[in-house]
Amino acid sequence: MSRYDPATLEPKWQKAWDEAGTFVARRTGDKPKYYVLEMFPYPSGRIHIGHVRNYTMGDVIARYKLANGFNVLHPMGFDAFGMPAENAAMASGGHPADWTYQNIDTMVAQMKPLGFGLDWSRMFATCDVEYYGQQQALFLDFLEKGLVYRKNAVVNWDPVDMTVLANEQVIDGKGWRSGADVERRELTQWFFKISDFSGELLDALDGLDDWPAKVKLMQANWIGRSRGLQFAFGMVEPTKTHERIEVYTTRPDTLLGASFVGISPDHPIAKELEAHDAKVAAFCAEARKGGTTEEAIEKAEKLGYDTGLRVRHPFDTAWELPVYIANFILMDYGTGAIFGCPAHDQRDLDFARKYGLPVTSTFVPLSGDHVKPEDGGAAFVPPKTEKVRWTLPFNWAEEATGEQAIDAAIVFCEGKGVGQGVTKYRLRDWGLSRQRYWGCPIPVVHCDSCGVVPEKKENLPIELPRDVSFDIPGNPLDRHPTWRDCACPRCGAPARRETDTMDTFVDSSWYFARFTAPRATTPTDMEEAAYWMNVDQYIGGIEHAILHLLYSRFFARAMAICGHLPETAIEPFDALFTQGMVTHAIYKTTDANGRPVYHYPEEVELRDGKGFLKGGREVEIIPSAKMSKSKNNVVDPVAIIAQYGADTARWFVLSDSPPERDVEWTAAGAEATAKHLARVHRIASEIAASTDAGTPEADEALLRDMHRAIFDVTNGIDSFGFNAAIAKLYAFTNSLQKSQAGAGAKRQAARTLAQLMSPMTPHLSEEIWAMLGGEGLIANAPWPKAEEAMLVSDTVTLPIQINGKRKSEITVARDLSKEEVEKIALADESVQKALAGGQPKKLIVVPGRIVNVVV
Repeated sequence: MSRYDPATLEPKWQKAWDEAGTFVARRTGDKPKYYVLEMFPYPSGRIHIGHVRNYTMGDVIARYKLANGFNVLHPMGFDAFGMPAENAAMASGGHPADWTYQNIDTMVAQMKPLGFGLDWSRMFATCDVEYYGQQQALFLDFLEKGLVYRKNAVVNWDPVDMTVLANEQVIDGKGWRSGADVERRELTQWFFKISDFSGELLDALDGLDDWPAKVKLMQANWIGRSRGLQFAFGMVEPTKTHERIEVYTTRPDTLLGASFVGISPDHPIAKELEAHDAKVAAFCAEARKGGTTEEAIEKAEKLGYDTGLRVRHPFDTAWELPVYIANFILMDYGTGAIFGCPAHDQRDLDFARKYGLPVTSTFVPLSGDHVKPEDGGAAFVPPKTEKVRWTLPFNWAEEATGEQAIDAAIVFCEGKGVGQGVTKYRLRDWGLSRQRYWGCPIPVVHCDSCGVVPEKKENLPIELPRDVSFDIPGNPLDRHPTWRDCACPRCGAPARRETDTMDTFVDSSWYFARFTAPRATTPTDMEEAAYWMNVDQYIGGIEHAILHLLYSRFFARAMAICGHLPETAIEPFDALFTQGMVTHAIYKTTDANGRPVYHYPEEVELRDGKGFLKGGREVEIIPSAKMSKSKNNVVDPVAIIAQYGADTARWFVLSDSPPERDVEWTAAGAEATAKHLARVHRIASEIAASTDAGTPEADEALLRDMHRAIFDVTNGIDSFGFNAAIAKLYAFTNSLQKSQAGAGAKRQAARTLAQLMSPMTPHLSEEIWAMLGGEGLIANAPWPKAEEAMLVSDTVTLPIQINGKRKSEITVARDLSKEEVEKIALADESVQKALAGGQPKKLIVVPGRIVNVVV
C-alpha cells in the first residue's frame, strides 16, 4: 500500500494540469461561460494564510463550475503600483520596479504549489507598461467624453512626503507614513466625474441581488442621497464679492432654532477676509491642519472665529445671525456653509456653548423626562421617523415625524420664496492626482500656448523613466527634465508633461475587464469582453466594500460610454462574496523593562491549555486575533505546505468556519486535517486492492449514502457553505470505511468521494481517481449527479425515549404499521431492561419521528 506523500504527488498533478492546459480559458460557443475572480493581491513579497483562504474559495468555485460543464475563466494578476514600493526604494536605494517584480516572482512561486486552477497565461501586473499604457488610453477617452476634468481643490498635503493623501491616510491629523502634521492645501487636481452617476449608482444597488446586504448598505450610505432645502442668507453688510451666503440643509424644519451661520476656512468669503486680516489668516491656517475625515472632525475640538459679519434670517429680516469661520466645516460638502441649530445637533450645541450663542428647541419628545438643551441638557436628535411635539411649527401638525416636518418645511419655504427643495448626494468627484513616481503617468501636456493638451494616442504609452532617485523628498518626475520637458502634441512648442500620476485605485478599477483580453492592443477586445463579462462571482474582503467596488462600478459605466465594454457590463460583478479573516492566537511575554515581546507560533509549545517558549517560560495567550506582522502571529503558508502539503492548508481554511466568518488557524487543527487526508488515501488504497464480495443490501446502502453525499456537497458548494460540504464529506468517508459493500460498489463510492473532494483537495483527489481507474484527469471529469430515487430511503431510524431520555434507536421500514413498530420497540434491549419484566405505563409512537416509553 502506498503512503500518502503530498510532497511527491502534489507537484506531479500540478505538472499534469499544466501539460494538459486544463485551466487555460478560451472563448468557445459550445459551453456556457463562468468568470470567477478573487480581488488580486499587492506584491508585498509574501503570501499569507488569508491569501490561501481567499484564493481557495475561488478555486473551489472555478473547479466545481468546470466539472459542471462551464467554460471557466479564473485569472490572476497583481495590483502593483503604490507607495510601499517607493518606500522600499527610499530605504534600500534600489528601484521600485525591481522590488515589485522580485516580489511578484516570489509570490507566484509561493502560490503555484497550492494548486490553484488559474489561467496563469493571462497574468499581468498593473505596473506593466502594456497595462498602464491602455489605462492612459482610457483616460484620454474619458477626457474626450467629459468624464474627467481638472480643477482647484482642497487636499490633504503631507509636507514631508510632499504628496496628496487620501482621507484614510491621515491618522490623528498626521501623515500615515511620515508622521508630519497634514495641511489642507489648494492644488490643481484631476477628477473623475463619478458624482454625475450618484443616483444611478445608488438606485442600481437594488438590482444586485447576490451582493451582501451589508456591502450595499455601506455603499448607499457613502453615496448618501438626501432631500433638503437650498437657500441663502442675505448679508447685513455685503463684502466686496458676496451679498449672500448659500446654504444647503437637510433639516429645514429646524430653521427657527438657528443660532449662527458657519463657513469653511476654505469658503470664498473666508479667503476674501484672510487676504486682509492677519488674525483670520492665522485661524484659517491652523484650521487647515486638521484631518478631513468624519472621525477626525468629530474628535477635534470645535473652534470658530467670529468674522463680525451678520446675515438676516430668511423668515424675519430683523433677526440677525453671526457668521463664524468654523474648523469642522469642509468646503467639499454642500456649499461649504451651514446654519447651526444647537438644540438638535450636538456639535452645534458644543460650539454654541463655547461661544455663548443662543439655544432654542424647535421640538421636544412626546413624553418622558426631558431636559431641554437650553436648560443644560444634551442636543435632542431623534430618528427622522420618530414623532415629536413641535414647539415652533411652521404649518404642520403639533405632533409629526421629522420626515413629515422636513417635507412640510420645504413646501412652506418654496411658497414663501425662501429657496427650493433639492436632492443632493454625499458622493464627491474622485480626485485621482498623486504626487509620486510609482504610478500610471497622466497622459497630458502643459503648453504655454495651447494650455492643457491630451497626448496623442499614437504616442502612448507614456512610460515612467527608469533613471530616477529618491534621495530628495517629493516626486522624482518633477526633477527629471529629459522626461518632464517635451514638445506640445498640438503646436510642437516646448511644453511640460503632467508629473502627477494616477491614484492606484484607478489601476484596480478595470483590471477585471482587462483579464478578458490581457494582450489586446486596445483597453479591451469587445468580442472577448462581451463573451466573458460580467464577473459571475467576485470574492474579496469587506474592507473594499466602498471605494474599490464603487470605483469599479463607475469605471464599468464610463468604459461602456467610451465603447470598451458592452452596456450589459455596467454592473461588472453579478455576485459578490466577502470572506472572513484567518486569525491566530498571539503569544506574549514582557522584557526586563515591562515592554511586550511577541513570539512566533513555532517558538511556542502548548501543554495542558498553556503556552511555553520552547525550553523556557510561560507565555500569555491572546486568543483568535487578526494576523499581524507586528504581533508575530502570522502563519507562513510555505512552511505549512512543506510540513503537511497544500491540500491540508486548503481543506483546513475551508472546514472550520462558514466562509463569511473568521477562522482560527491552529497547529492542532492542521495536524488533524493532515491525518484525515492520509486516512482517505489509505481507505482508497485498500479499496483499490480489494476483491471483497459484498451483499446487495450493503451495496445499496452505500450507494444511497453516496447519492446523499452528492446532493449535500453540491448544495453546500452552490450556497458557499464550504464548511457544511466538508462536514458531509467527513460523514461519507466514515460510511465508506465502515461499509460491508463489495469491491465494485466501494470503488464507485470512493471515486465519487474523490470527485466531491476535488475542488477542495485537488491533488489527493487526482491521485485517488487514478488509483481507482478513473478516466483522464478528475479536473476534467463531469460532476456526479444525485439520483432522486436514491435519496428516498425505504427505512427510517426512530429514537427511543424512556421517561424523557433518549436510550436507544431502531431502524424500521418506513411504511411499517404503528402496531409493528410498538412490538419492535418493546423488544429492544434497553426497553426490556427498563421494564424489568413489567409493562409500560404508556407507549407512544409518533410515526416517522420517535417512540416514547413511560415506565
